[in-house]
Amino acid sequence: MKKNLSKDFTVSVIIPNYNGFELLEKNLPKVISAFHNTKNKITQIIIIDDGSTDNSIKLIKEKFKEVTLVRHKINRGFIASVNTGARTASGELLALLNNDVAPSENFLESVNLVFENPKVFAVSLHEKGYAWAKGYFKDGFIVHASGRETDQVRETFWVSGGTGVFRREYWMKLGGMDEKLLSPFYWEDVDISYRAMKRGWVNLWDPEAKVVHEHESTVKNIDKVYRTRIQERNQLIFIWKNLTSGNLIKKHILGLVSRLSGHPKYFIIVAMALGKIRLILKARRRELKESKVSDEAILGKF
Repeated sequence: MKKNLSKDFTVSVIIPNYNGFELLEKNLPKVISAFHNTKNKITQIIIIDDGSTDNSIKLIKEKFKEVTLVRHKINRGFIASVNTGARTASGELLALLNNDVAPSENFLESVNLVFENPKVFAVSLHEKGYAWAKGYFKDGFIVHASGRETDQVRETFWVSGGTGVFRREYWMKLGGMDEKLLSPFYWEDVDISYRAMKRGWVNLWDPEAKVVHEHESTVKNIDKVYRTRIQERNQLIFIWKNLTSGNLIKKHILGLVSRLSGHPKYFIIVAMALGKIRLILKARRRELKESKVSDEAILGKF
């Protein structure tokens, strides 16, 4: 009889929270149920409270004894909260869940098997109506979109920081999400997923790992103009930092000039990104040094 060589990875669930009393009250019981399913291999649930002023802390302390609570004294943003959780975690895998996510009771059972491949950096969970992600180069910019749902595990361009599982060892080698450049939110999960692929690791989507995600509920109270500007700024930062192909950079410059010509207000976005240019160039030098896979090879997959 052949010896079973499968490995059981321990999992730390990390949930960032800021004034999410109602979302925690609704979704945390589902996380607790998954915790008590031993097949998920969850060893801890960590909630990073990012300076909440509602009754979130009281709720967690009184009703959810299984939770390890870590508190930021001031609001530092989503990326900082996730990074705090990753540093605190003891699990080999980091299951990142937004507080607006309700997991199924067995949502990690299949994920554990996927990570037996040492090249796997992260696995995207299956949100109903969404699937694996494709990324492509269009008009000088990196963009992404959802693929079609299927019943097969398949490669994905990025893994969501709100519904994804990441190998902690590789996460720490990458330095976690880019808090300095991309805070407070947006593009941080695309960024770390892409950096992982540039180093030869892969990201997968698992159709069996099912969760329900109430999209945008965690940012709906943030000014929409501000959110849009941060999103567009971080798209630019992502490109300037991570695209190391000379050919694609030339096309990006042409696309940027075209966009500025047609949309003069985009100068605001460029100025916002240029405000971080020294940090961008420093991060870019690291990518040039450590990357093993070309941009063209990655984008060619999708």
